[in-house]
Amino acid sequence: MDRQRLSSIAHTHHPIAAPVFGVNVNRLLRRAGRQPAARILDLGCGEAAWTLQALAHYPDGHADGVDICHHGLERAAAAAAERGLADRLTLHERDARGYVADGDYDLVLCVGATHAFGGFAETLESAGRHVKPDGILMIGEGFWQVPPTPEALAGLQATPADLTDLPTLVDVAERSGWAPVYAHVSDTAEWDNYEWSWTGSLTEWALDNPGHPDAAVALARAREHRDAWLRGYRNVLGFVTLVLRRT
Repeated sequence: MDRQRLSSIAHTHHPIAAPVFGVNVNRLLRRAGRQPAARILDLGCGEAAWTLQALAHYPDGHADGVDICHHGLERAAAAAAERGLADRLTLHERDARGYVADGDYDLVLCVGATHAFGGFAETLESAGRHVKPDGILMIGEGFWQVPPTPEALAGLQATPADLTDLPTLVDVAERSGWAPVYAHVSDTAEWDNYEWSWTGSLTEWALDNPGHPDAAVALARAREHRDAWLRGYRNVLGFVTLVLRRT
């Protein structure tokens, strides 16, 4: 199955596409404290759940969402139309690294998509270029909640050096000229909700479409992912969403 299609199906019941409850998305956006006419950019927006919620918070604002996934952007456009926000959202199907903005933004989001830039430090530099001098950069990134076990590393197909612990992550931000003014660390309930939604959505799709040529692949991928999580990185991999301002 095409990777983008698989991801789109897996996020059917969790369009936020990160282990964060909706109430905490709202809390983060409130703490960003932008004006009603804020200009917003979401790099790696997926189905634009964060983007649309930001537009709800900033009723005179406009947002640009950038992603390479056609399926996700289709759902984003449909969700924007359903919420009456289509006239304030512009979607761009392209690599976030090559996005050229017309001016700077009050709020730039990159949640769970730092891989698009090659990592956390690279995202601070690349995404930060789009932020106004007094603007906010909001980044969601993984970290080692505890030292990674061999099972966790195998499940994630990762090495210990791929992530840091949370204090080191904050140090990297500060050395790059960004100060955290707020942050949300996802808890176990948020992770469990996200992972059960991810694996469950794929499983449901496979069971509902038994004759589809990708059904067996989807079912196997859901089982593989679930085992990697439950037997590997559950309570090892953490996730933090940082609200950052330039120092």
